[in-house]
Amino acid sequence: MSTTPVNRILPAALAALLAAGACAAPAGTVTATVSATGAGSVTATGTATAAPLSITDPWVKTARSGMSAAFATLVNTTGEPVTVVAASTPVSPSVELHEVVGDGGATTMRRKQGGFAIPAGGRHVLQPGGDHIMLMDVRTAVEPGAEVPFTLTLKDGRTVSFTAVAKDFAGANESYAPHE
Repeated sequence: MSTTPVNRILPAALAALLAAGACAAPAGTVTATVSATGAGSVTATGTATAAPLSITDPWVKTARSGMSAAFATLVNTTGEPVTVVAASTPVSPSVELHEVVGDGGATTMRRKQGGFAIPAGGRHVLQPGGDHIMLMDVRTAVEPGAEVPFTLTLKDGRTVSFTAVAKDFAGANESYAPHE
């Protein structure tokens, strides 16, 4: 019985994925799964169009439980405005888009009404003490060095996924005003 090495199957699978993606609907997702006898399986997933956002320098604050936050720079790679309206991660069942507002030296974080709007070709920085992705009820410990997957949902329904590295961080201890 002849088997084909994974290193020969993977390039062929990726070529098939790219060819299928070129013919798909603009917002469609193409998935190709390839198996090699005795070598497990390799899965490649891609979208038919380029991602509307690129995510640079993503990181998430370590936490054993309770609240945490994720930060990055969101770069709009399109010629049209893009708005992030939601986020999700498997480490927390409740994730919100937050902003930090201040008055007289005190700062409060609250939900960002309307989400994060990124102008055409522009960028939006998520940072401690500013806009961020808030993990409200961390149920899986986020340890230093862990890679945490996130999915952003855009106003038009498209999604963008990225992975953030967990880092210890003691700053940005604003109070939370959930009803503002």
